[in-house]
Amino acid sequence: MTGKRAVTKQSLPEMIANDLRERILSGDMSEGEPIRQEALAEEYDVSRMPIREALKRLNAEGLIQWANNRGGTVTKHSIGEIGEIFDLRILIETDLFRRAIPQMSLADFDKCENILQQMETSYDEDDVARWGTLNHAYHSALYAAAGRSLTKDILDRINIQSDRYVRLHLSVMEQREPAKEEHRNLLKLARERNTDAACGLLAAHIERTKNELLELIEAKRAIET
Repeated sequence: MTGKRAVTKQSLPEMIANDLRERILSGDMSEGEPIRQEALAEEYDVSRMPIREALKRLNAEGLIQWANNRGGTVTKHSIGEIGEIFDLRILIETDLFRRAIPQMSLADFDKCENILQQMETSYDEDDVARWGTLNHAYHSALYAAAGRSLTKDILDRINIQSDRYVRLHLSVMEQREPAKEEHRNLLKLARERNTDAACGLLAAHIERTKNELLELIEAKRAIET
């Protein structure tokens, strides 16, 4: 038997990818911003190899558009593409929720309630980054009982694209009570096994976010041009 092997919980490219992903999602790296391996290698004080591997991961996730020989940029979606991201969320999430509600157990409801309470604390503390993370966790918990792992994988990829726009929306929302009430009512309707009403509210919840966000981004881009 060979000697002990060291196990690294997180590789250097993974650590860099995670940090770059958070910078993109938080808006620290803006859409369309140029990305250069040399500058990132200097910033993270590493060689180009882990930077290249990290950028490949983010390119696969659709957060950056990268070509080894030509550099790259943070992905900038068109208004139509942003709308499409949220339309896909409506289609997939309402299907998952409809399948999940009849299967949800007391443990599922308790998990959703726990996340919801943390979300409401993040609302009050104006912690947008935590709010965004918990928002994703809450929606995932609502759908978990559906047991549709392949669909969940597709949704997770779409949510990576939508997360930075959701955070942008959260950061400028003047009225947060409607979002809080909708999130709580989603769980209430699920507990009541009122599938049609719950899925209708979910679709309206995502649609409202989409419409407010598209209006915001259109105005923002009009100022920038």
